[in-house]
Amino acid sequence: MQSPELDKEGYLIALSDWNEAVARQLAQCERIDLLDEHWTLIHLVRAFYQKFEVAPAMRPLVKQVREQLGAEKGTSIYLLKLFPGSPARLLAKIAGLPRPTNCL
Repeated sequence: MQSPELDKEGYLIALSDWNEAVARQLAQCERIDLLDEHWTLIHLVRAFYQKFEVAPAMRPLVKQVREQLGAEKGTSIYLLKLFPGSPARLLAKIAGLPRPTNCL
């Protein structure tokens, strides 16, 4: 499989290049082994992007996860366990979305 073209921060240049194999490749670069919990969030943020045409920053991400998956998973702590450092940024990258605005 040929690797898709990435920008200097590791985000896909062509969002249409994304598929689950690409997600695994991007996650591997971030030292993340994708489990079912990761995939649930990946699909959630991709649906968010389809609806709003923007990758969610942390607050909207937490809110969306809480609404879709419940209060137990709708916390920044839960997201940090799965996507350490900057969950919104990492999740967008692996989900093949542009970098969220307001993310460090």
